[in-house]
Amino acid sequence: MLINLQDDGFHLLVEIVVFGEKLFAVVDTGASRSVFDKSFIKKYVSLNDTQETHATTLFSTTSTLQAIIPELKIGRVKLKNYNSIALDLEGVNKTYESMGHPNICGIIGSDILIQYQAKINFKNLKLYLLPTKL
Repeated sequence: MLINLQDDGFHLLVEIVVFGEKLFAVVDTGASRSVFDKSFIKKYVSLNDTQETHATTLFSTTSTLQAIIPELKIGRVKLKNYNSIALDLEGVNKTYESMGHPNICGIIGSDILIQYQAKINFKNLKLYLLPTKL
């Protein structure tokens, strides 16, 4: 699904399955690492099974959680025991909601896109990942 950000750009959303739920994630080729929403991860992972750290972006430092997602499915690709990073995506979801777009649970970044040799076809609005890792 391609969403229009008030004629100022676009985001490609893909359906993923995480913790047995079908949800949306943004494909972001500029993100060095895939991340998930902190409140979403807290719903499924015991705080005893997480580790709090800090991440520095170009603009700020934020508190993050690290947790293992037992299985993450993106199309035909299944990632087992994915070591995830979680941060607060509430602002993104509030903005999406105000524009009439669905909420997201995460951002698919370059760690996954490179590892699975991603190809994005904007004409067909498809993300292709090779099931075998590099």
